[in-house]
This record gives sequence, C-alpha cells and structure tokens, in this order.
Amino acid sequence: MTTTFITGANKSLGYETARRLIEAGHTVLVGARDPERGQAAADVGAREGGIDVLINNAGVLGTHSLADQITAADASEVFEVNVVGIVRVTHAFLPLLRKSASPVIVNVSSGMGSFAATHDAGRVEGRAIAPLYTASKAAVTMLTTQYAKSWPDVKVNAADPGYTATDFNGHSGPQTVTEGTDAIVELATIGADGPTGTFRDRHGEMPW
Repeated sequence: MTTTFITGANKSLGYETARRLIEAGHTVLVGARDPERGQAAADVGAREGGIDVLINNAGVLGTHSLADQITAADASEVFEVNVVGIVRVTHAFLPLLRKSASPVIVNVSSGMGSFAATHDAGRVEGRAIAPLYTASKAAVTMLTTQYAKSWPDVKVNAADPGYTATDFNGHSGPQTVTEGTDAIVELATIGADGPTGTFRDRHGEMPW
C-alpha cells in the first residue's frame, strides 16, 4: 500500500488530488490549516512511521497590490508559504520517505513561474502580472531541480496544474479541478522507473 501526504488538501486541487489517489489505492493523509475541513477530507489509516509520496500543494497568491506598492512584508508572506513551507515540510518528511522502496516528492509549481511561458504573449501566463507569486513559483521549480540532483534515491518533480477553476482565482479558470490535477496524479504515481527533476503540466513537460 502507498501512503501519501498532501499539504493544503482540504479543498480545490489538494482535495481532488486526495480523492483521485484514494481511488488509485493510496492511503492519503491530509495536511490542512482548517481542522474541520481537513477531517472531512482525510482518509485515516496510514501505517505509522512511513510515507511513500509527499505532495507539497499548499500555496498562496498574496497581495493584489501593484508592483510599486509591494512591500517586503508582502514578499515574506508569499515566500514563507510557497517556498519556505516546501523546505520545512520536505525536511521533516525526508527521513520517512527514505524508508520507502520508491519515495516520491511532487511540488506543485505553476507555469506562472516559467520564464518561457511568461514571455509568451500567446499564453495566459504571458499576460498575467503577479510579481511575488510568479517569483515564488520560479523558486519552487528551481528548488525541485536542485533537490532532484541532490537526492538520486528520491523522485522529485514539479507539477503545473494550469489555469484551473478554484477559489484561488475566483473559479475563472477554464479547466476543471480534475484536469488541473492530472499532472500531479501522474507524477505521484510514476513508480521507481519514472522521471526526476522534471516540470510537467497535463500535456507533458513544460518549458522552463
């Protein structure tokens, strides 16, 4: 049995990822800031002392202020959750992951952090302006590649959900949450022979 821990899994992409992985046979532990939502979403019964898959999904958009009004406090808020949070959780779970025969880490990043995508005017990422969110997701993707190089015994990849209808964007995205979790679920179930150090959306490998 595969045991998976997902941060920020009480709703939206995290919740749907949990649902799909439970259907695939995983035992899923849900990390949630809201205890009631987390309890409602959780599948309890992980075997004690071991984790096979870690999905770092929790994230925040941060301030909607214009670029010239962004403060250091605004930046600290976003990076504390989106980047430092991944480091903190990964550091805590790495000893447990290394007990697994096929340890996997999936960091939920974004095409908004892709240099190629954000310079392509034909893509939604190229038309959006969100300095702190985009910078934090670029950091998540780079952190992923560095972790992958550092830990050959662990499969570490980044997933881009794409523009998905969630609370995060006022449900304005054209994708369903199921479509938005395709890349996450794929990377969470890659197995021992799967890739590492990649950046995937639901259509395949993303441009950096």
